[in-house]
Amino acid sequence: MNKEKRIHMLMLLKNMNLDSDIKLNFNTPFELLIAVLLSAQTKDISVNKVTSKLYSRANTPEKILDIGIEGIKEYIKNIGLFNRKSENIIKTCQILIEKYGSIVPENRDDLQSLPGVGRKTANVVLNIAFNWPTIAVDTHVFRVSNRTQLAPGKTVREVEDKLIRVVPSEFKLKCHFWLISHGRNICVARKPRCNVCLIQDLCEYELKR
Repeated sequence: MNKEKRIHMLMLLKNMNLDSDIKLNFNTPFELLIAVLLSAQTKDISVNKVTSKLYSRANTPEKILDIGIEGIKEYIKNIGLFNRKSENIIKTCQILIEKYGSIVPENRDDLQSLPGVGRKTANVVLNIAFNWPTIAVDTHVFRVSNRTQLAPGKTVREVEDKLIRVVPSEFKLKCHFWLISHGRNICVARKPRCNVCLIQDLCEYELKR
């Protein structure tokens, strides 16, 4: 896909998702980090129900530790993988207090050293909390990037690196939200809705319907 087509596609996706933003509720980088940790294999709406109650009681590393792991489990027991997530949250809070003065580090390596924080989570935090031009690649972003040929790659990292190279800087802060939205609603996994896709003419998917 050439540069002009990519820019046109991104402009259309932007215009289709003008209100697109992270759906997780948060007020600080720490609240965002915890919410993203909780969102693994869980819908954002479920996470927001949990964090609305949790953050009213504890929204700092110190307050989370005061609740303890059993207390955290009680708050998040209705979402998936709550046992592992509780352990990761407690360990993360301990590290943030001991190593970073209770501040979420603005550094990829430091973020990825925290329990449960992979590259995708680090990219989300860096992008949303600190305005870094990172692009988080989940299953939707991976599928849309490959299917449309916007940024094809065999691995998540290949797709991420390609997106970073080909997406103009003015699109990078919101790009992954547009791609996620498109993947969830139009370019779905089994039967992409090509007949109602507004970027169909630009898409290079060979099996377009």
